[in-house]
Amino acid sequence: MKKTEKAAIINDLTSKIGEYSHFYVTDTTGLNAGATSELRRLCFKKDVKLMVVKNTLFQKAIEASEKNIEGLDVALKGTSAIMFCNTGNLPAKLIKEFRKKGTIPALKGAFVEESVYIGDNQLEALTNIKSKEELLGDVIGLLQSPIKNVVSALQSGGSTIHGLLKTLEERN
Repeated sequence: MKKTEKAAIINDLTSKIGEYSHFYVTDTTGLNAGATSELRRLCFKKDVKLMVVKNTLFQKAIEASEKNIEGLDVALKGTSAIMFCNTGNLPAKLIKEFRKKGTIPALKGAFVEESVYIGDNQLEALTNIKSKEELLGDVIGLLQSPIKNVVSALQSGGSTIHGLLKTLEERN
């Protein structure tokens, strides 16, 4: 591979790191052609960009990016496939779903929510991370709950007061 080709690949990877908020480094060694195609189709459906890269080129792209990604170089050993995504827990859920058929792909590391996760044992923690949309939904739900309680108390209280006034009026 010529220097110009390597530079183009590094630039492409650097732009992908800047474009996507999160990425996962996985090991797909052992997948046959059919399983690899199935994984790629699943990634495409879920809007996850899957790329097989050389570790040294990806390391240089990380160094060239503006993000502070330290400690992920430990995961860049052997064959690496990178999953880029803008939803932090989506690739973890995708890996977990795909693993129902076997133990591949293995998670080597991830950069999610400005944090680095190393090792396959982090997969469960990554699936439990809430996305921005899920967190916003939780916050809105929490904010709406007290308002709903006040409104329902006022509505039920209004009918009670009205009933009391009507009863008092009928007595006189």
